[in-house]
Amino acid sequence: MTKRHQREPHTATQGNSPQHTYQQRKQFFDRLLTIYGRKPVLEALQDEQTPCYRLHLADSNKPGGIIGDIIALAERRHVEICYHDRLALSRISRNSKQDQGVAADLACPNHLQFEDFLADLPQGNFSLIALDGVTNPQNLGMIIRSVTASPCHGILLPRQGTAAITPLVIKASAGTVFKSRLIHCDNLPQALEALNQRGASCCTLSSHSEQTLTEFLPTGPVVYVLGNETEGVSRQVSDRCKAHIRIPMHNGVESLNVAVTAALLAFRQQL
Repeated sequence: MTKRHQREPHTATQGNSPQHTYQQRKQFFDRLLTIYGRKPVLEALQDEQTPCYRLHLADSNKPGGIIGDIIALAERRHVEICYHDRLALSRISRNSKQDQGVAADLACPNHLQFEDFLADLPQGNFSLIALDGVTNPQNLGMIIRSVTASPCHGILLPRQGTAAITPLVIKASAGTVFKSRLIHCDNLPQALEALNQRGASCCTLSSHSEQTLTEFLPTGPVVYVLGNETEGVSRQVSDRCKAHIRIPMHNGVESLNVAVTAALLAFRQQL
């Protein structure tokens, strides 16, 4: 493997303790989002508003064409370029069948870990959309787009059981995934319990609930939990929610698409 323009983020300042410097570096790398595929990486590099930290290329890529365009853009933007063998690149992209020999680490300033979010909770009332088992990339991308455009504070996203941020998700989000506030957690039930203890009202959405959305009037922070359209919210997650509400349906329609529901909830405090 060879590297060019290699650098590490400048986070340390004179007088910082080693522990403080470590935390700064950890927070920086926690905010990196790795994307793969020639077209997604090219489009990310073309957007000057998308901060690209590092470009990864397979050393077996043929020069010229779109690879040449990617390299030229990276060099113009002073992005670090790293060359790997195909096996090493597949470990970075985690999708050897679709990475096309290209991956990139994007610095997304609003992506963070749940522990960091909990340590610095927003002041006053806020709302979150939490996802439980939403595995459809199209739905996830549309949810990200709607929530990013709304006054909702962000999306609580479990690492397990949720669609990964793939080119399909990026496309469905219309590129807003790079601007979105995604709060990653290891365990959604535990995250909801922690929010409950800090005064948030966690609630699930279900067509079988008695209380309607208009009847639900939280007095503090609120977390709306959405499940997938087949199984809904899991029992473990539902048990951590104090309220269970529904959106009234008419004309025999049983439910809304999860992305549409997320949009309604995300804009609720503004409407």
